[in-house]
Amino acid sequence: AIRKINDREGARFSGLEGPEEIAEKLYARWRKPLFLTRGEHGCLVYDERGCREIPGLQIISRTDPVGAGDSMLAGISAALAAGEDPIGAAELGNFTAGVTVQKIFQTGTAAPEEILEIGSDPDFRYRPELAARPRKARYLNETEIEIITPLSEKLRISQAIFDHDGTVSTLRQGWEEVMEPMMVRSILGDELKGADEKLYNRVIRTVRDYIDKTTGVQTLVQMKGLVEMVRNFGLVPKDRITDEYGYKENFKRELQESVKKRLEKFGRGELDIRDLTIKNALSFLVALRERGILIYLASGTDQEEVEEEAKALGYADLFRGGIYGSVGDVKKEPKKMVLKTILEKIGKSNAREIVTFGDGPVEIRETHKRGAFAVGVASDEIRRYGLNEVKRTRLVEAGADIIIPDFSQWEYLLEIINTGG
Repeated sequence: AIRKINDREGARFSGLEGPEEIAEKLYARWRKPLFLTRGEHGCLVYDERGCREIPGLQIISRTDPVGAGDSMLAGISAALAAGEDPIGAAELGNFTAGVTVQKIFQTGTAAPEEILEIGSDPDFRYRPELAARPRKARYLNETEIEIITPLSEKLRISQAIFDHDGTVSTLRQGWEEVMEPMMVRSILGDELKGADEKLYNRVIRTVRDYIDKTTGVQTLVQMKGLVEMVRNFGLVPKDRITDEYGYKENFKRELQESVKKRLEKFGRGELDIRDLTIKNALSFLVALRERGILIYLASGTDQEEVEEEAKALGYADLFRGGIYGSVGDVKKEPKKMVLKTILEKIGKSNAREIVTFGDGPVEIRETHKRGAFAVGVASDEIRRYGLNEVKRTRLVEAGADIIIPDFSQWEYLLEIINTGG
């Protein structure tokens, strides 16, 4: 028999805990292909070619895991029956389960067109063990630069993409603290003050989880998800539920008060540029420009606001490749657009000439998909230097090649990306 078991069952059978060790021991016992499923972390396949990993899917919508294992098994079985190898079978099982877990409170089924859709441009979660265990990190030459993917070839970077908020600028630091209560108020409506602790805490957990998963995407996309959350909780009458554009305006209005105050202080000289940027970000940008690297800025914030903030802080002219922000269309993701623009210009085969710097999983994941080099900036936006372990976890799972806490060691970064300066 070919077996599909989950990691908890595998641990009981083998007496081990590590997924790869479990798979190796059970394959040695049964000598048949083994599929060890790991929930949101995907699946390990062990056969005569050894152990290989099928990453889990990153799904930001609400999920219901009931029946996921059966869906995974159905996809694996159908693929094997059609002549696929174990890796292809695990991939199909992964996509099948990814479809059904998004069908809430029902015995979900996955139609062929749904599987094709989720499989056409999937978002994966990479290296979950390393992401969860910072103590396993490996660093470059006693620096603070964590090496996730050993460099197998020498890079020669010609194009650099930077996320804005949290990567270069801290002007919008604290946006999560603005978005969370705004979303909670929107979901609870008139029940805000009277909600019992159980309901209130459930809303808080749901909102925090959603913000964590969607960090880096367009604000409009986040607000579209808010609409669904308001509907799912059912506490606000349908005729009083605002659309994503209305919720976005509410959020922008509250956040802009904080941004405006910081810019006013900057204008009066009470704050300087070091107070509103990640450590040495500007020094690094200048060094890249001096070495002839074409630099782009990409942000999920509205185009006009990104341009205004970059100009107000005095570094807009460094981004000679252009500034890309949200244009009010969820189908036009700025970070995807700028990558597409560059690849059309230099050719997909030259993707390793591109490096992306970002503190959000969206830009890192999109860069990883296209074979470019991804630098995760696990920044502490309050101190403006030092490692944020929560961000590190997100960025490792998104597919970062290296992780940095800030740009304080930018000279080493220049060596890694081989700018030729």
